[in-house]
Amino acid sequence: MKTLVIGTGGREHALALALSRDPAVSEVHAAPGNPGIGAIATVHEVDPGDGAAVADLAESLDVDLVVVGPEAPLVAGVADPIRARGIAVFGPSQAAAMLEGSKAFAKEVMAVAGVPTAGSRTCTTSAEVEAALDAFGAPYVVKDDALAAGKGVVVTRDRAEALAHAAGCDRVVIEEFLDGPECSLFAVCDGTTAYALQPAQDFKRIFDGGLGPNTGGMGSYSPLTWAPSDLAERVLADVVRPTLAEMADRGSPFVGCLYVGLALTAAGPRVIEFNVRFGDPDIQPVLALLDSSLGELLLAAARGRLSSVAAPVFRDGAAVSVVLASAGYPESSSKGDVIRGAGNADGVNDVDVIHAGTAIVAAPEEGDPGHRHLVTAGGRVLAVRAVGYDVADARSRAYAAADLISFDGLQRRSDIAAEPLGVVEGASML
Repeated sequence: MKTLVIGTGGREHALALALSRDPAVSEVHAAPGNPGIGAIATVHEVDPGDGAAVADLAESLDVDLVVVGPEAPLVAGVADPIRARGIAVFGPSQAAAMLEGSKAFAKEVMAVAGVPTAGSRTCTTSAEVEAALDAFGAPYVVKDDALAAGKGVVVTRDRAEALAHAAGCDRVVIEEFLDGPECSLFAVCDGTTAYALQPAQDFKRIFDGGLGPNTGGMGSYSPLTWAPSDLAERVLADVVRPTLAEMADRGSPFVGCLYVGLALTAAGPRVIEFNVRFGDPDIQPVLALLDSSLGELLLAAARGRLSSVAAPVFRDGAAVSVVLASAGYPESSSKGDVIRGAGNADGVNDVDVIHAGTAIVAAPEEGDPGHRHLVTAGGRVLAVRAVGYDVADARSRAYAAADLISFDGLQRRSDIAAEPLGVVEGASML
């Protein structure tokens, strides 16, 4: 099987890495890729948001499967022209991708499908925002209706902060606060059938203890020994299958990964949000533990025959990913800082160094005119992922490897997976 992974980040590197280790996959291509992906796959230049260009590339390579990683191309409809040419593509249509493209749309679908989620109001004026904040009370949950790279949500007891965030958005969704530990569940879907992957937990805020602003994710781990053993099946039954049925009824069958962000409340699992792709970095430990073919699973989903392949199987043990971010993140990012030690950490002691925001630049040195440096090129630069016997062992390996990597302004949390008991992320700031 030949595969083509579209995207440039850590999620795409993790996907390409899993596919490269899959005996069912003969070739892995990526576009546009990054330095880490280029070490394991053949990379090509393409605009990820140009569906026709991606389809042309897929045809020229004669690939069996295209996997679209990032949300922006999916919401822009990149999967549609690929699918129109008869190429199997793992990723929803533009219409189905509105489950992430608009939080208001997702809430509407959940309401019709009877999916358990937080109460909410969609607001376009300051008066509507104030009324919604009064109705739900603190802690206030304010979400930008549009894509915001995982940073469009504010959860706070500070009413002024909530109002300020809302004022910076064209349209917002105000929600009731869901009290309970949060986790991520990924469902691989073919429009009617869905298989759940192993749950993971993502640490969103920039600083230890769940303090500071939201990021795209500062680390993650799996499995969640504290979560209910039947969590995946409950979410498939109560959330994923009703959502797939509603999308099919609307003429927009959902094919791809439905990410379900959950709060495990006293009343049971409640949906915080939907995404229409694998999350990053929370998919990283999940893929590290996958013990069955990722390529066959995604190809079956893309072709609408998921029920013809076995459900995914996961190995024993645990995996932890620790993100290394650049100076200024998440408000900004520092580019061009030389990264040292990444090669020393990668591949040692069950560790993978996953690239997200990196680049290669020429740096001629005396006696070595062709010398090049790996440098920072984004907010989240690298993720150090380790597999271990249990969460504590994987965490120890991940941080030991992370200690080998340095660059100016490096930021990382020191408490990723330190409390695998379901502590509510951000609780300490509330």
